[in-house]
Amino acid sequence: MSADWFFMKRGFFGSKNVGPITESDFLHNIEKGLIKPETLVCSTTKTHGHWIHLRDIRAGMQVWDKTHPTDKKAV
Repeated sequence: MSADWFFMKRGFFGSKNVGPITESDFLHNIEKGLIKPETLVCSTTKTHGHWIHLRDIRAGMQVWDKTHPTDKKAV
């Protein structure tokens, strides 16, 4: 099942909503470090439209922990 994901990206003028992106792109952005545990993410199917931190999504954090084993400031 594919879900459309959104995430908040901080910039010079504040935060902006990025998306929708596919679930595979979402996971690649976690691997690249663009989406971090403190990043707010949202999916209409997975989070029921609620904005939550990536650290509250078990599957997302498994990808983060696997690809960023030395970065333990995620909590």
